[in-house]
Amino acid sequence: MSTVPVRAEEIHGSLWLASQLARGRGRVLDTGYPALSSELPGGGWPVGGLVDLLVQQAGVGELRLLQPALSSAADRPMAFVQPPHNPNGLGLSYIGLPIDKILRVDSKSTADALWSAEQILRAGSCGALVFWTQYAQASSLRRLHLAAQSSETLFIMVRPLAAAQDSSPALLRLALKPSADGLTVDIVKRRGPSRTEPLSISLQPTPVLLSRHARLSRRSLAEVAARSIPTELVA
Repeated sequence: MSTVPVRAEEIHGSLWLASQLARGRGRVLDTGYPALSSELPGGGWPVGGLVDLLVQQAGVGELRLLQPALSSAADRPMAFVQPPHNPNGLGLSYIGLPIDKILRVDSKSTADALWSAEQILRAGSCGALVFWTQYAQASSLRRLHLAAQSSETLFIMVRPLAAAQDSSPALLRLALKPSADGLTVDIVKRRGPSRTEPLSISLQPTPVLLSRHARLSRRSLAEVAARSIPTELVA
């Protein structure tokens, strides 16, 4: 009696062979960089789950890397939680991210920032959430990942490179380092085989996107975005 081989993903969408990239049935957003997309399960940034970007320091180019995906999600508000500097309206508009779509959330403590991020994910009103933080406990990461799973939000956490040594429930973890013409990207974790060679991603020069000296609109970002976000998120 002969048997017909069955592929892992035919048994369940969350299964994959370690030698192959997971196909996954979840939604993804194109990265805009073919060399990167070809190395990611599903061919893009996963939506509805935690994605870790690990950086030497905030502002190395993470927003430029995310720009194509953020632009495609800009039909809904985007949340920036604890950005390292003020969003520069002119710079963001230059790369196609309208300032009136961005909700900026600054918190007095990490606990408040984590709470804010969780509420934004559970509300499901934002197309994307980028959260910069120096530290988050494993239990907090699990809560946020669980909240993201019930949303259609691109959820990115930007954390220190040293966090690569810690466990994370993230679907995807990338380590970003600046290079002469953009970024060097190491794939720390993905659903599929490990990759030892880093990727070289060229980024187009842009105006400053986040700056200590950026000038904001007279209306706060939170006030503009409040039309689409529950008021308790921007209080």
